[in-house]
Amino acid sequence: MRPEDSGWTPPPPDPDQPRQLRRILRLFRPYRGRLALVGLLVAASSLVSVATPFLLKEILDTAIPEGRTGLLSLLALGMILSAVVTSVFGVLQTLISTTVGQRVMHDLRTAVYGRLQRMSLAFFTRTRTGEVQSRIANDIGGMQATVTSTATSLVSNLTSVVATVVAMLALDWRLTVVSLALLPLFVWISRRVGRERKKIATQRQKQMAAMAATVTESLSVSGILLGRTMGRGDSLTRNFATESERLIDLEVRSSMAGRWRMSVIGIVMAAMPAVIYWAAGLALHFGGPSISLGTLVAFVSLQQGLFRPTVSLLSTGVQIQTSLALFQRIFEYLDLPVDIEEPAEPVRLDTVKGEVRFENVQFRYDADGAEGDEGTAGGSVRAPVLDGVDLTLPAGGSLAVVGPTGSGKSTLSHLVPRLYDVTGGRVTLDGVDVRDLDFDTLARAVGVVSQETYLFHASVADNLRFAKPDATDEELHEAARAAQIHDHIASLPEGYDTVVGERGHRFSGGEKQRLAIARTILRDPPVLILDEATSALDTRTEHAVQQAIDALSANRTSITIAHRLSTVRSAEQILVLDSGCIAERGTHEALMEENGRYAALVRKDARIEPPASHHESAATLRGDRGKSEEEPERSPSGGLAPTPAHGWTPG
Repeated sequence: MRPEDSGWTPPPPDPDQPRQLRRILRLFRPYRGRLALVGLLVAASSLVSVATPFLLKEILDTAIPEGRTGLLSLLALGMILSAVVTSVFGVLQTLISTTVGQRVMHDLRTAVYGRLQRMSLAFFTRTRTGEVQSRIANDIGGMQATVTSTATSLVSNLTSVVATVVAMLALDWRLTVVSLALLPLFVWISRRVGRERKKIATQRQKQMAAMAATVTESLSVSGILLGRTMGRGDSLTRNFATESERLIDLEVRSSMAGRWRMSVIGIVMAAMPAVIYWAAGLALHFGGPSISLGTLVAFVSLQQGLFRPTVSLLSTGVQIQTSLALFQRIFEYLDLPVDIEEPAEPVRLDTVKGEVRFENVQFRYDADGAEGDEGTAGGSVRAPVLDGVDLTLPAGGSLAVVGPTGSGKSTLSHLVPRLYDVTGGRVTLDGVDVRDLDFDTLARAVGVVSQETYLFHASVADNLRFAKPDATDEELHEAARAAQIHDHIASLPEGYDTVVGERGHRFSGGEKQRLAIARTILRDPPVLILDEATSALDTRTEHAVQQAIDALSANRTSITIAHRLSTVRSAEQILVLDSGCIAERGTHEALMEENGRYAALVRKDARIEPPASHHESAATLRGDRGKSEEEPERSPSGGLAPTPAHGWTPG
């Protein structure tokens, strides 16, 4: 996949480069005290190093010709001390500048991560995970040299150049003019090279983001399973090789852009001592002003000392222009509009009863392709996903939402915890618009258990404590017992310290669901949203998970998004959605008597879902009656088989 196909398309680069440079400089503002100290060290180091040619001049013109050994010793000692002081100052300035640079990178990483945490679900449905990871890892990592050494290099080299030029003028202004005649041409060349490398750097970072997205998607557990079962391993490898080839080309182009022109600058600068000697010899031959040997050697020494900082300054200019492409990509994320903001004066509820109301709620996805669980915008304006939804769910009540695929069920559940904001009407919690609540209150009040259970690659205990970091072991055990999963965890060799694997793949679907339920029980929210939490499970596993859900739902306000209608019959209210509108509402019995859409869905569900007795009969024929879906398969040796679907794998 090409970088431009990676999902979210960034805006065109900002042409206002001076404004961008000012923004970069503001990143260093919190550390201006340390940078000032670095500047002093750099200035002192540059001045000390410039003194060395003058000491050399005195040695050649005075101390040696006049045989003054005492003066010779002092001047030689001065040259040695100059080298020592310059080195010590260089180490100190490197330490301070590197520390400042790393702090700036830390600030950028944290700012980008914090910004992304505030983005709505719509952003992540249209942006590849690898693209996001690349911004934080590759782009900010690529700026390391710029933020850790560029400022110091700029100040150091600029100070050295200025001090050296002043010293050269003091020795002989005519030779100085000859030495600096081509400098404007060199500056122009370096700026051209910088613009070329900036353009290539932008393409290179996009390609790196595309590769990161490919790796993230294809080398995850789910990606490996899909690739193996579809026989696409070789094809994926070839695609990755193609992406890598593109990156090779961009890396070579970036490295070689302007290389010949910069080499010409180096050759000219290296040849300048010969030009100086030639000019001094011609001046002496044609009767011009004579130049002492000490002055000539000192001048050439200064001129050669000017070569390194001048070339470094030109290279720094190129590096800054290249880094602007990386800063631009980071600033794009920092400038993303946050469409779900905490209000300026948020309402905080110390106690949440759990009454939920939808008042004439309307919602439509953005026209740019934002998508939800039940459909994707095709780049054009969509019809409302929800239109005129009115309902009241009293505290402690239970609501089931059913309807065909695409009717808006999951979208309705996303509006309560503000994963999306309504585009019309309002959703209230205990009479307060959820958009007016502070994020902490909303997070404490609303718990979500979805069909897509997400577990971190960590221990069972760590996954549970994500809901309550200070939970005791006993609290973990109580939550697991309520979720009907404690006995299984306790039977594992490492118990609650068992690592669940990436996305929990070492556990079965039912086990993962019950771990998610235990995590939510630990959170203890007064409002519970169950978004098709059992739709991917077989009937017998669903029964076990449903027991855990019943324990979780007790004495809470619950909203159940149902796929299997057998799980919602006991709900106090059943809402039938169709094309975003409420088609029917009532209890199971009342809706069955109406013989409308709900009754039709129940009959259809009954035809699709085999009865529990069928599963039991099948289990009897297999000779394993009583064996639950959660019990791990056994290897021929009697141990646990090493399958990723179960709770533990050996070794």
